[in-house]
Order: sequence, then C-alpha cells, then structure tokens
Amino acid sequence: MIKRIGYILLLCVAFAACKEKNNFVIEGQFKNAAAGSKVYLFGIQKDQVLPLDSTVFSEKGEFKFQHSTPGVDFFRIASGNNEYMIIAQNGDQIKINADLTDKTLAYNISGATEADKLGELNKVKNQYISKISDIQSQFDEAVNANPDQRDVIMEKMKPSYTQEIDGLNKAVLKFVQENTTSLAGFYAANLLNPSEFEKELVEYSDKIKSNFNENKAVTEFLVKMAKLKSVQIGQPAPEFTINSIDGKPIKLSDFKGKYVMLDFWASWCMPCRQENPNVVKAYHTYKDKNFTILGISLDKDAVAWKNAVVADKLEWAQAGDLKDFDSPTAVLYSIEAIPSSFVIDPSGKIIAKNLRGEELDAFLNKTLR
Repeated sequence: MIKRIGYILLLCVAFAACKEKNNFVIEGQFKNAAAGSKVYLFGIQKDQVLPLDSTVFSEKGEFKFQHSTPGVDFFRIASGNNEYMIIAQNGDQIKINADLTDKTLAYNISGATEADKLGELNKVKNQYISKISDIQSQFDEAVNANPDQRDVIMEKMKPSYTQEIDGLNKAVLKFVQENTTSLAGFYAANLLNPSEFEKELVEYSDKIKSNFNENKAVTEFLVKMAKLKSVQIGQPAPEFTINSIDGKPIKLSDFKGKYVMLDFWASWCMPCRQENPNVVKAYHTYKDKNFTILGISLDKDAVAWKNAVVADKLEWAQAGDLKDFDSPTAVLYSIEAIPSSFVIDPSGKIIAKNLRGEELDAFLNKTLR
C-alpha cells in the first residue's frame, strides 16, 4: 500500500510539472486597486492588442492569470488606464507589483529570465522617467503661477528636460546593445525613435537575425530593418519612376550627375510647411552649384498639394501619386514620418539624410564647393 501511494504521489507531481510547462502563471498585487474591479490580460499580435482573459482584484489588490503560449511572447496587464508590459513563455512563474496611482506607470516584475531582464530595464528606465515627471510637474506649477511667462519658463527648463531625455535614450540603447539574446532587449529597441537611432537599430537587427525565429513581431522588425538598410547613408539610392505634378513621368536617374535632395513632404504636414522656408533658402543658395531638389508629395488631395506648392514658393520639380504613405516611392524609401529627406551625390549614392535648417545649409556649404 505504501508503495502504491508513493507511486500515485509521483504521478501527481509529474502531472503538475507537465501542467506548469504547458502554461505560464502571472501573480500580481497592485496598490490602490479597488476590490472587485477588473484587471485584464492582453496578447499582442501585429500591433493589435487582443483580449485573452480577465479577473477581479481581491481585497488586497491581488490577482492571478494562467495562460499558454506557443513560444516566448509579449503580453500586457491592464487596469483602467494603466498598462504594464509582460514577456512570458510556458513554465514561467511571474510576479508583478505596481501602484495604480503612480502616473509614471512604474512596476516591478520578476520570476523568469525574460521577466527579470524586463525588470532590469524598468529599473533603469524609471530612474529617468521619475526625473522627467518631476521636471514636468515643476514646469506646470511655474506656468500656473505665471501663465504669461510660459515661453520663458520653457526655455529655462528645456536643458534639464533634454538632458534627462538624452540620458534615458542612451540608457535604453545600452540595454539594447547588451541584450541581443533577450526579448526584453527587443522590447527596449522599440522604445527608441527609429528616425533618431536608425543606424543603431539596423546594426541591432543584424545581431538578432536568428535569435527569435518564432516571434512574429521580431520577424516583422527584421523585414522593416532590411528595407531601411537599403536606404542608409553610403547605399546607392533606389531607382524609381513617379509622375510629376503635371502628370509626366520623372525618374531618379534623370538627375544623375547632379546633387539632388529628395524631399518627402505634404501640404497637410505642419512640420513640413514650417521647414519649407529653409528648403527654399537652400535651393536658391546652391542651385547654381550642381544642386537641385525633387519634392515628393504624400498628399491625396491634388488641389491642396498644388496650392501649397504655390503658397510656399517651391520652384523645383514636384512629384507624387496621391497615395499618402502607400506611395510606392515612399514605401521604397521606408518613409514612416515626414518631413524626410535624402541627399544623393552625382553618382547616385545617398550621402545624407533628414538634414534640416542650419544642418542642411552647413552640409551643402561643405559639400558643394
């Protein structure tokens, strides 16, 4: 009988172990959570948030989820307007703690390799977010006390704010570069501004190519970075044909032998319209030095486009196919935000990107001698 009971106990232990490996468990405790209020578990697929499960908080603000996943992946815990990222795989026993009144959305997470890494990232990130939040509070208080001094106060506090933002970006980038085998590193990479850290993100993508083969988000990122790599500085500018504002075809190769700046813009884009005077100045300053511009509009409204060209006095060639960001040329050059620009040398090689204002003038002055 003793042997029989021992055998049954072993079976139970084995069964429990198998069950654990087929699921992951998230146990949480949130301060200032109303007992009986809802907390949700979401999955993330192709930038879509999918509801997976829900439960309610206990009197102590505790909750528990148990779910399964084909591989290591991203999940989100949500309560009210508060959301917290989780990375989990079957077999994980994750613990998460947060305070629902904390506006910085700081949280602690532990209990598995990826969870521990994510906790490490959060610790670094929260140090800066807390300081940034304090600066924002100080700014709001100062403006409330002296509303007519808003611009002066902003200029005074801007250096401190910029310093903390730069510190945050550098810390996140360091984490990305040191964690190429962790999905937490991939999550961190997506916190960086692609236009500001384009080169670093392309380099990162080369290092993780075979690390997360089963993760769709990573696969999509790698495809995106491969396209972006083809329009990096030093690469030959991809050829294209697009209709001019008058409906006549224009090829990039038509400009070979000249320095040409591809200027992606639109009439509805306020930052583009604000930058246009600088572009006009550059055109008139350097047009006699083997330099020209090809404006590529992402407008969908032909009338608005043409009116903006006249209003902003854009005298160079203009082209577009009225397809917004779905324009084949915009897709070819991986345009996800405007204004965006590429300076191409007479041989057809990209030599600069996204230069504006004084930076554009300084670069052209140095290059077009």
